[in-house]
Amino acid sequence: MEYGMGPELEAFRAEVRAFVEDFAPPIPPRAGVRSAENEAEFKALQDWTARLFEAGYVGADWPPEYGGRDGRSAEHAIVVGEELARAGVPGVPSGNALASHALIHYGTDEQRAAHLPEIRAARQQWCQLFSEPGAGSDLASLRTKAVLDGDTYTVTGQKVWTTDGHWADYGYLLARTDSEAPKHKGISAFILDMRSAGVTVRPLRELTGTSDFNEVFFDSVEVPATAMIGAPGQGWAIANATLGHERTGVGAAVVKLRLAIDGLIDLARRTQLDGRPAIDSDRVRDRIGEFSAEVEALSALTYANLTRWQRGRERMHDGAMAKLMFSELNLEMARFALEMGGETGVLVEGDPDVPDGGRWQDEWLYARAYTIAGGSSEIMRNLIAERGLGLPRERRS
Repeated sequence: MEYGMGPELEAFRAEVRAFVEDFAPPIPPRAGVRSAENEAEFKALQDWTARLFEAGYVGADWPPEYGGRDGRSAEHAIVVGEELARAGVPGVPSGNALASHALIHYGTDEQRAAHLPEIRAARQQWCQLFSEPGAGSDLASLRTKAVLDGDTYTVTGQKVWTTDGHWADYGYLLARTDSEAPKHKGISAFILDMRSAGVTVRPLRELTGTSDFNEVFFDSVEVPATAMIGAPGQGWAIANATLGHERTGVGAAVVKLRLAIDGLIDLARRTQLDGRPAIDSDRVRDRIGEFSAEVEALSALTYANLTRWQRGRERMHDGAMAKLMFSELNLEMARFALEMGGETGVLVEGDPDVPDGGRWQDEWLYARAYTIAGGSSEIMRNLIAERGLGLPRERRS
């Protein structure tokens, strides 16, 4: 099953594709979810984000008073995600997307009025303050605390893997407000002004050479009680609900891998193996064929999952299966590209004679992150086994 096959959605796809061609930001394509590398790129990303909202290609499901539009469905959002991936251009920063849905569904009228118009106009950059050094795949184990004193919470703790934290004006924060409650029920959600006293952001330099993630420290940061999103103890439910809005972007993963197949074929035609083009090798053709078949299997799985989600029949392990399959396949395809390149595989962007400008090196260095972020492959396999196949739970200390 493919979205966009009907006449109306095909016309919409052509419209989005033309819009991207006209207004795509001058930001070079990079593997994965990346931050702007400098002020010029950040300004270009802001302008691009504002254009996407203004055109109604994102944010169409928002309340009409904040710019939402009638007649747009999840299929339209999927098409937009696919076309952005096809062009290699960014969408709305993830922190802005998640925070806006939290505010729309759980925020107060005052919170919505203060932040939603600013997010649409790209005048506010948000980051997601969820993961911690000891609470990544098991997010409910987070230890950052928010202690109420009068009408102010004092936040102490640390977050890590915070995308765009060094650019952010606000953070969508999860913190423990009740240490006596079961771990899933003692968490609350907050709006955090990143300029508050006691907030320290430290960029993390990665294998790719860039610093897209950050670690964030809270040293007795004061947060007004009015900055809480929803009710005390509701943070876990809010986080799960807002993360669910990422589902319409999964079609982009399939597009990315299909483009990678095209790239592998092109690379094989230009790469010499034993004095002949690598594409003439049965082993190379067989491997690319296997990758192609796996991508089509992932496509079928992805859109079947989306159909169940839209019908309210989603299974707990659906997302885990697609995530596991994409992340492991993406890693193997990047690894194969480097192996096919032989000695040139050890080169990086900027080195003379590096194939495709170092694209495959960047893909391979980033690909491992996909097998960890959002739940490691090991966690995904446990989830599939226990919740999907009904196998006995793994013994945990």
